Amino acid sequence: MKTIKRILVIGSGPIIIGQAAEFDYAGTQACLALREEGYEVVLVNSNPATIMTDANIADKVYIEPLTTEFVERILKLERIDAILPNLGGQTGLNLAIELYNKGILDKLGVILLGTSVEAIEKAEDRELFKNLMEELHEPIAPSAIIHNEKEALEAVKEIGYPIIIRPAYTLGGSGGGRAENEAEYLEIVNSGLLMSPVNQCLVEQDISGYKEIEYEVIRDKDDNAMVICTMENFDPVGVHTGDSIVFAPAQTLTHHDIAMLRNSSLKIISALGIEGGCNVQFALDPFSDQYYVIEVNPRVSRSSALASKATGYPIAKITAKIAIGKTLDEIDHPIIPGQKAFREPVVDYVVTKIPRWPFDKFSSADRRLGTQMKATGEVMALARNLEASLLKAVRSLELGIDSLHLESLKKKKDVELSQLMSKPTDERLFVIAEAMRRGFSIEDVYQLTRIDRFFLNKIKHIIELEKSSDVAQQKYYGLPDSIVGSHTLKPSYKRVDGSGGEFESDVAYFYSSYEEENESIVSTKKKIIVLGSGPIRIGQGVEFDYATVHCIQAIQSQGYEAIIINNNPETVSTDFEIADKLYFEPLTHEDVMHIVRLEKPEGVIVQFGGQTAINLAEGLQKEGVTILGTRLEDINRAEDREQFTETLIKLDIKQPEGASAMNEEALIEIAERIGYPVLIRPSFVLGGQSMKIITSTQELHEHVETLSFKHPVLIDRYVSGIEVEVDAICDGTTVLIPGIMEHIERAGVHSGDSMAVYPPQNLDVKIQEKIVNITTKLALGLNTVGMMNIQFIVHKDDVYVIEVNPRASRTVPFMSKVTGIQMAQVATCAMLGIPIDYPSGLGAEVNGVHVKAPVFSFAKLRSVDTYLSPEMKSTGEVMGSDHTLEKALYKAFIASGHTFNETGKVLLTVADKYKEEVLPMAQRLSMLGFELLATENTAEFLNNHQIPAVVISKVNESDIDILDIIRSHELNFIINTVSGDTQAFSDGFMIRRVAAEQGVPLFTSLDTARVLINVLESRMFSPWSLEERR
Repeated sequence: MKTIKRILVIGSGPIIIGQAAEFDYAGTQACLALREEGYEVVLVNSNPATIMTDANIADKVYIEPLTTEFVERILKLERIDAILPNLGGQTGLNLAIELYNKGILDKLGVILLGTSVEAIEKAEDRELFKNLMEELHEPIAPSAIIHNEKEALEAVKEIGYPIIIRPAYTLGGSGGGRAENEAEYLEIVNSGLLMSPVNQCLVEQDISGYKEIEYEVIRDKDDNAMVICTMENFDPVGVHTGDSIVFAPAQTLTHHDIAMLRNSSLKIISALGIEGGCNVQFALDPFSDQYYVIEVNPRVSRSSALASKATGYPIAKITAKIAIGKTLDEIDHPIIPGQKAFREPVVDYVVTKIPRWPFDKFSSADRRLGTQMKATGEVMALARNLEASLLKAVRSLELGIDSLHLESLKKKKDVELSQLMSKPTDERLFVIAEAMRRGFSIEDVYQLTRIDRFFLNKIKHIIELEKSSDVAQQKYYGLPDSIVGSHTLKPSYKRVDGSGGEFESDVAYFYSSYEEENESIVSTKKKIIVLGSGPIRIGQGVEFDYATVHCIQAIQSQGYEAIIINNNPETVSTDFEIADKLYFEPLTHEDVMHIVRLEKPEGVIVQFGGQTAINLAEGLQKEGVTILGTRLEDINRAEDREQFTETLIKLDIKQPEGASAMNEEALIEIAERIGYPVLIRPSFVLGGQSMKIITSTQELHEHVETLSFKHPVLIDRYVSGIEVEVDAICDGTTVLIPGIMEHIERAGVHSGDSMAVYPPQNLDVKIQEKIVNITTKLALGLNTVGMMNIQFIVHKDDVYVIEVNPRASRTVPFMSKVTGIQMAQVATCAMLGIPIDYPSGLGAEVNGVHVKAPVFSFAKLRSVDTYLSPEMKSTGEVMGSDHTLEKALYKAFIASGHTFNETGKVLLTVADKYKEEVLPMAQRLSMLGFELLATENTAEFLNNHQIPAVVISKVNESDIDILDIIRSHELNFIINTVSGDTQAFSDGFMIRRVAAEQGVPLFTSLDTARVLINVLESRMFSPWSLEERR
């Protein structure tokens, strides 16, 4: 074996449904572990929002598209010796396999570390996996491998309905599902074959109702193997494990069951030759010993992050060390001093994971859960019993509920509850609780759900405790004070030590319990508590975890003890090695105050935990807690419309005309007074939730139903123009502006869904000076200490302020990496009273052009309209950097998953009001050689202007209509503008949905389409006659 010096670690790319921040955590651990062993580490990832892509995590960091083209260049440039492929999720794994299959690794003499390609293919390729299981005499459900519709129809004749479809080499169950009839079956099969990079699906007998069990296992080259964690899904088989509530360790298995599945998982991992972490999923018949192997993930997975945080055993770190040839019996144990890593963790508590779904953002989405994952993130809770663990996890979801009470269910009839229970949805846990309060028996609920009676008994116990007068029992089993009432009991804190108390451990990782012994010893050091951002969801992603980690590092650098409270198992901030103390607890007033009273910190930092932490500030201050940074009164001046308007008037700063309303009547009166179109914005929300541009009173009446008037609803005159964004840091005197970002999409698209460019390309010096002047006045006028984010509209020569966020925003990681200014650390130091060590004003412009581009997960969320609006819809982001705007944009488009041929067909469906604007774009596309297809009115308009366009039929107007064209996969991309009719079954909606499901790039913003054409022109050459030049 050649000498290895330089190792390339491949990241997982942007956050999407099925692949979230767990790979930031895993990749960060791997890079640090390899450097600890003396290797030079080069990292490639396209996601700027992560700790993983910080310059100090690897020796060299490339934020580039994750394609063979770009990675091959890095392999050559950096003279890479080996690749670590199994810590970047399905994206990293698939990319490594593609490099191998194309012969690139052989050509460059690069070896794959850890699990071999043969082993990966045996686990990922459905046919090879099926053959191996048969060789091992490991049972799998009756199944067949299919590559086309004909094979699919032949397979179902043997297997029968209902049937499960599982595409090969995909993440989060993408393209898969459960079908009960031929129409459903063929739709899912075609989707699955499209999503699978090897055009292959496994179709198998539906075994819904079996228990779903996961074994997280690890193995080294010497065949030392062990089980890290067993996990049991609350939902029976049929719901993707990423969408199921999960308990660890497994709760309902007998000793015989545990041993049987343990033997099976270890036999499988050994036969595959896995080296590192691996996840094995089983289906177990609740009434017999019969089990089936569902699948094996030959890599660190979402479940690995959960198992790592559940047990304290860092699977990714140990996997990286195994990959370089170390064995479990020679690696030091990560949390038990004096022991080796070849020791199975022991837990003496119950862990609960509950997914966080985006249905509060997408009310039209199908809430039913199946084999294709829909959750954007998850929470985890630890407690001494299942009831308390479950209730802690519910409190952590931040849905405005702290128990198993869902207000909307109280109006449902019993028959409706029965119907709701019979299908898995995100609300089924709460439906079961409501049904039990009404007298449904455990047997009634079991027959409807097939959820194990053990779990149903636990829910019933919680319901019974709600009516109890025994306060000690209520608190021991996790009931919140909102149900229990006032009392004098205090929680104690237990340590996660990996050995169930058998060995001493100094790991400062704690969870609460209402028991006597407290294991969290309070130090005499001055300390600061940082509130994390909770689960990843649309509007509040991994960017806030990035800022939280940097905040912790700054606190430690100033000699304070840094304490983090958070509940997200996927993130770097909840790695117990990051802060001096980690409390894995819900981010609620009650739970946070218990820790504050114990630790007595100098103060609490809320600026980096998104809206989650900001919303806790007022309650904490009322309890006498010091909120570090911007004062609460000034936070409210930024968040409260009337106070904010007064501040802008006082500072002589323009904003679009508007006001705030506390009821529907006032909202309509204001809209009619200032004139349509108007922009509706609820206050104290994240991700632009319920934000919308409204063009008429009728549309406003319809939108009011989605609004809550708990806080004022803001209404502004909509001003069209260039949207600009700035992050600023202030210490009370100095105002540092690291850079100005210009959005590609005009105002009206949420900033999180816009492409942002640094440095700005279309703002002259005078406009930039105005922006800097306004930012400085606002930072000082709002008495900002720490960070703030401001969004502007530039209309002609006027600069208007749209809004100010008195906290860190999602652009902090992007701007930190682009400018080299560690913004969260500078802001934290300012909060601790240390002056900013930069001159006031705009930071020096850095080289190159840098583009932040959004990434969406629309294919996973059926019934969600994909048009861009003031309400945020993206789940993640990528970055493209180069010497010119067009090259940076090209990288951003490629990194976000778009591929464009240099010839082909483009579909245009454009509303009348945009036809003049689209005309020069169509002309340019035609000059580039693209064939233009358009619906009748658009085609007539183009042809009348001497731009050739082929007419295609609207939806259901002929045997081959526009939807058939999209499904034919002949289109390069689609430009589709919204006419104002956004109701669910309009033609435009159907076009956008089919495009999302078929993987055809579609642009609803003409601004995005325009820069795409710029990119295409920069990469292609058009013939240009002498006459045309004159």
